[in-house]
Amino acid sequence: MQITYDPRYNIAYVRLQEKTSQVETIRVSEELNIDMAPDGTIYGIELLNANSQLLGADAGKLVVINEVLDRRQEVNLV
Repeated sequence: MQITYDPRYNIAYVRLQEKTSQVETIRVSEELNIDMAPDGTIYGIELLNANSQLLGADAGKLVVINEVLDRRQEVNLV
């Protein structure tokens, strides 16, 4: 998984796997697009107006939680 952020356009992209030529972008809302293959595989999630979506929750931190191991890791985004 890879997370990228473009501050020029305030867009973040969560890439779950490499895109194929048959990926369709589905507009979920004005701030959320999902890249999905015909078989339902999700390749990526695009966040428009990313600052308000990423920095608003969890005090500007990316929080990764492994529920099986009961571990939590935080990365400051600001």
